[in-house]
Amino acid sequence: MTDLADLLNAERSGAVARHGGRDYGFAEFRATVGHWCELLADQAETRYALFCHDAYPFAVLLFALWHCGKQVTLAANNRPGTAQQLRQAGCRLIGDWEAGFDYRLEQNLNFRQAFSRLQTQPVRLEIFTSGSTGAAKSIVKNLSQLQAEVDTLEKLWGKTLADSRILATVSQQHIYGLLFRVLWPLAAGRCFHSQTALDAEHLVAQAGAGPACWVASPAHLKRLDAAAPWAGLAGLSAIFSSGGPLAADAAAHIAQGCGQAPWEIYGSSETGGIGWRRHPEPLWRPFAGLSLSIADDKAYLNSPYLPDDKPMALDDDLALAADGRFSLHGRRDRIVKIEEKRLSLNELEIRLTATPWLSEVHALTLSGSRDLLGVCAVLSEAGKTAMAERGRKALIGHLREALQPWFEAVLIPRKWLFLSALPTTAQAKLDRLLLQTLMRSGDARLPLLQTAELAAERAELGLKVPQQLIYFADHFPGYPILPGVVQIGWADYFGKLLFAIDAPFNRLETVKFVKPIRPDYELQLTLDWRSGSNKLNFRFSQAEQVYSSGRLVYAASAA
Repeated sequence: MTDLADLLNAERSGAVARHGGRDYGFAEFRATVGHWCELLADQAETRYALFCHDAYPFAVLLFALWHCGKQVTLAANNRPGTAQQLRQAGCRLIGDWEAGFDYRLEQNLNFRQAFSRLQTQPVRLEIFTSGSTGAAKSIVKNLSQLQAEVDTLEKLWGKTLADSRILATVSQQHIYGLLFRVLWPLAAGRCFHSQTALDAEHLVAQAGAGPACWVASPAHLKRLDAAAPWAGLAGLSAIFSSGGPLAADAAAHIAQGCGQAPWEIYGSSETGGIGWRRHPEPLWRPFAGLSLSIADDKAYLNSPYLPDDKPMALDDDLALAADGRFSLHGRRDRIVKIEEKRLSLNELEIRLTATPWLSEVHALTLSGSRDLLGVCAVLSEAGKTAMAERGRKALIGHLREALQPWFEAVLIPRKWLFLSALPTTAQAKLDRLLLQTLMRSGDARLPLLQTAELAAERAELGLKVPQQLIYFADHFPGYPILPGVVQIGWADYFGKLLFAIDAPFNRLETVKFVKPIRPDYELQLTLDWRSGSNKLNFRFSQAEQVYSSGRLVYAASAA
């Protein structure tokens, strides 16, 4: 292992990274860093915001900036809004903020100048990430903290990796990717692949015949299916995962498919690494030198990766086992990970309510094979006008455009529900469970819920009938229509979801099927609940056209 502080003075041969279709040796890396030092030394700016798509030019600029005494800020993305915030904070932008940046990677190898050893405490790295309040959060790391983490990783997994090449499906712009795919390989003398692989197939093709490891995230791993390149994955020396716990069934599926379970890493930008686990073990083991404690129902961390020896309160709920291991039970704040990208739901809500079209917003995550973001919102008067004049699709387009300067594409909400008011519980708190359930509509059995006008015993729901519903395949071939029994089932489902219907179904009354409902129809489902008589009236309509209607009668009591 080489100290990162003295990396550029190391005696080393072999490849540092594979970039642009070829390997770059240590002498080339050193010469290019030196060239950039000469370019940056005369620049008056002291703070630089670094963003690179590829890991090798990122490493070049990072070490050049450090050796020039510059403070480096890592941005989570290169969106225009992020660039604006960083400029306002006094940063000069460097890297892939605009297309065509020249990294000057092809340099004369005769560079012989010695590099001064970096001072580990003054060398600072600022990580610019989402904060729980919605405002961007600055987290400062010094080189000694980063070195301590790298040393720990090598002690745990250095022998496992040996001379493996390091491949990744995560970005180095975040602390996990920075450590695992750039700083650790540089310190240990392993070659890393500069390009971020798009998926497992791309990664296996990158790996070739030699030993390699995969720096991954749950977002990529849980999408591995029967068509995944299992033979190629079985040849990897290790698979690492961070960015959230990997579901046990996904970990077991991977272990069965390629003969090894991923090593899961738990930590954050603020804390650094905290612990690790590997299926089938459900509990996490703290890294050496760390300790966890619980006080006043809150977890605290003591760690050499922190800026001082004061315990840090964690935003995660966890339970400690007697042997020091621990289990995780979710977060206390509203920071989420989507496709390993960190997002403050509060910030998303603030950005949306700043538009003229929404007065109230609640953002939430929807778990599945691919995690999605959903938004439940109340339209302002301007929003209602826009919806009436231009339609739902155009309004969502405007909202997405308003978010694009601030968020990467994967963090733009995919599902939208517009309500007359955000529902509350009997305790006058936001009914999060109801909103989660409503947003999960649109699967293979339910319609897609687009709008909801809710009152005490009445609801008007705007629905779209997805063509992928399981009911259309055999009903009927060549002319699919929605079965009447499904329409009744939908009325019962939404009625029980929205009203206090706790009695069993008894009978149907005055049911009429007037016109067939076809795939992709957009309809209004009107529900009227008569609690005094235990009757639920329903009507599927479109403007003045009624498609079906009727009444569900429930028993007089739940007995």
